[in-house]
Amino acid sequence: MIDSRAVVSPRAQIAANVEIGPFSVIGADVVIGAGTWVGPHVVINGPTRIGADNKIFQFASLGDAPQDKKYNGEPTLLTIGDRNVFRESVTVNRGTTHDQGVTQIGNDNLLMAYSHVAHDCRLGNQIVMANCATLGGHVEMGDWVIMGGLSAVHQHTKVGAHCFIAHNAAVTRDVPPYVMAVGRPAEPHSVNSEGLKRRGFTPAQILNIRRAYRVLYRSGLKLQAALEELDKAAATQEEIRPFVDFIKRSERSIVR
Repeated sequence: MIDSRAVVSPRAQIAANVEIGPFSVIGADVVIGAGTWVGPHVVINGPTRIGADNKIFQFASLGDAPQDKKYNGEPTLLTIGDRNVFRESVTVNRGTTHDQGVTQIGNDNLLMAYSHVAHDCRLGNQIVMANCATLGGHVEMGDWVIMGGLSAVHQHTKVGAHCFIAHNAAVTRDVPPYVMAVGRPAEPHSVNSEGLKRRGFTPAQILNIRRAYRVLYRSGLKLQAALEELDKAAATQEEIRPFVDFIKRSERSIVR
């Protein structure tokens, strides 16, 4: 199921039922798992590991060298899980030796047209990056994050699970789980309640998360005092624990 006009390196490992469209180029040390569809005019360079049932649309570029002046051709890696969709002209770069050497993308993510994932990023599952959304290097994104069109995340920044990054937002500091961030630079706007409802959070859980948000952002408490309050709540409210743990491990400080 490889079009005769595609160029596939003999050193690539392609599962038997992978489909590769015309004029696509698959480089050496690329592994593509079962059921993956690669459209026309796609370029995939290695070392890259792609799982099963992914869809890669025309003009996407996956696994090429990182856009980093310190990169000197080292054999770094891109790993992609299962059932991801990469739409037109998406770019995803490999890692660098200045981090763990790997760019990682989980499962069931949708990267819309012209979105970009830079070197050493680590993405979870069920993420949506709308058109032209951009991640700088070394960004960490939790599960179920939604990024609006033309939004961007600064390098070395973390975005927690279930966050919503509004269109055109510029994220320069860490965004705790559940938070909707808006603006340039991005600021906390509210809890992503609608997203939480869609993912099965109960009304009681969402209420607890809203209360935690108010403690952090609306109570006037200093961060350490707010964390002490949130730690107490997390002892009986499981959904608050990721919120607290994320804030504690933040290195760039959180959006305020």
